[in-house]
Amino acid sequence: MAKKTGAQLVIETLINYGVDHVFTVPGAKIDKILDAFNDYDNAPKLVVTRHEQNATFIAQGMGKLSEKPGVVLATSGPGVSNLATGLVTATAENDPVLAIGGQVNRKDELKRTHQSMNNAALMEPITKYSVEVESANAVSEAISNAMRIANQSRKGATFLSIPNDVQGDIADVDPLTPVPHDTLGHADTGKIAALAEEIKNAKMPVIMLGMRAPEYRAVKEIRAFLEKTNIPVVQTFQAAGVISRELEPKLFFGRVGLFKNQPGDRLLDASDLVITIGFDPIEYDTEIWNANRDKKIFHIDETIAEIDNHYRPHSELIGDIARTVRKLAELSEPRQIGADAEKIIGLYKEELNKQRTQYTEDSNLVHPLHFIDTLRGLLDDANFPVVDDQTVMSVDIGSSYIWMARNMKVYEPKKLLFTNGMQTLGVAFPWAMAASILNPGKKQISISGDGGFMFSSQEIDTAIREGLNITHFVWDDHAYNMVEFQEEMKYGRSTAIELGKIDFAKYAESFGAKGFTVEKPEQLDEIMKEALSYKGVAVVHIPIDYRENIDLAKKMIDPTGSN
Repeated sequence: MAKKTGAQLVIETLINYGVDHVFTVPGAKIDKILDAFNDYDNAPKLVVTRHEQNATFIAQGMGKLSEKPGVVLATSGPGVSNLATGLVTATAENDPVLAIGGQVNRKDELKRTHQSMNNAALMEPITKYSVEVESANAVSEAISNAMRIANQSRKGATFLSIPNDVQGDIADVDPLTPVPHDTLGHADTGKIAALAEEIKNAKMPVIMLGMRAPEYRAVKEIRAFLEKTNIPVVQTFQAAGVISRELEPKLFFGRVGLFKNQPGDRLLDASDLVITIGFDPIEYDTEIWNANRDKKIFHIDETIAEIDNHYRPHSELIGDIARTVRKLAELSEPRQIGADAEKIIGLYKEELNKQRTQYTEDSNLVHPLHFIDTLRGLLDDANFPVVDDQTVMSVDIGSSYIWMARNMKVYEPKKLLFTNGMQTLGVAFPWAMAASILNPGKKQISISGDGGFMFSSQEIDTAIREGLNITHFVWDDHAYNMVEFQEEMKYGRSTAIELGKIDFAKYAESFGAKGFTVEKPEQLDEIMKEALSYKGVAVVHIPIDYRENIDLAKKMIDPTGSN
């Protein structure tokens, strides 16, 4: 058995776990690990980013899309603390990430010395597993456990702090390899049979798909179940894409979240049976959609429900989602939507379609629905093969997120991405980078407001260096508008929301990207085609028409259904 340093064990263990990329900002307390990458022809590719927070966002995007942990490496002190926002976002939103942080030598940890802090304690509240590795012999063990824990439901971030001297110490153990583990079986058969009977007897059952429904294995089974049972569906924002193009016209009634004012909310209120699949309350506050605490809820998930005063399932069906839904389909009888229910939900479908198509546009600004309709048209255009149903669209938090979540149709899982738990600014472009890394050469799309874009726009440089193919659209109104319109609703005025004017096309070109500006709405189609056709990084500056944004929240639905 050859002697290896702790740093070499880091690299060899990552290799054994099939890690292809590590995202990093270099520093002295991780330079032994960085140097060890040079010792292996098959080491993961190091991707040097402009900020540790963005490195973590990219790793989160890798975890979200690949369903195995993305890996980020940061130096001690502020390098580690800069990981925090990305890690709490990943943990809140079910995305597996392994973060490795450098640390001062063990003898210096109790001193007030350069970049010394209690890394593991800092990360403990926002990760699933946070430890400091005290021995080179424990390096591979810690990585193995962190990788496994990150990828077990609820998925999330894990963190390892590795002191600088441990990285250089000699270990007398070999790097560990993954231990195969069985997936869960389906939920209790008796409970599944009881739910099948409830579905049979319900007049208006509704399925509410949540963040764990888009897992690739689960989607096939959910679609087959819906084809057999014809149960109407609403989605949280993060469940986008589970409903297929074929099922959408009849069974899909929109996405719900944030504000209770959507056709899908009306459907939930009319339901006598709500079946949640992979739902997490962080996606849509239960006190909003179940204010009267009167819904009969069956909870299908890989993990027990988070119980609160407004979410107390009648029954929990805990097990592998795909296997549970498959068994439920086997035990359920084919059903058709009843005539009375058909009439009611037809009105909701009509309302949803009307919401997506009717708007009045300023002559100098692009309306959000105009943008969405144009982009969806290109995705559907067989004569424009640059983008299609397999293109990932990542969307930042902000008013753009509400418009896109409610109105952008998408027919494949994990192709329309939102931060809906932490609602973290700056994720859109880094997530698009992850999508481009995982799908080399294929055009990917990201969308943000002018506020969110500046949280991570420095990674344009990283994307260009890595040869990525991304078009980013900036919806610009010179303000933090999502805050602005809610302040106006609450107080009749807005405060601390103004931003300066930036020429985002020239800004992009300063990095070496291609910049575009839409000066009139009638230019949108042509410029969007040109920007999407550009092979490389393109940024499209779109002055956006947000005059109707206050309506996103103020048209609240009366729980009695009277409005």
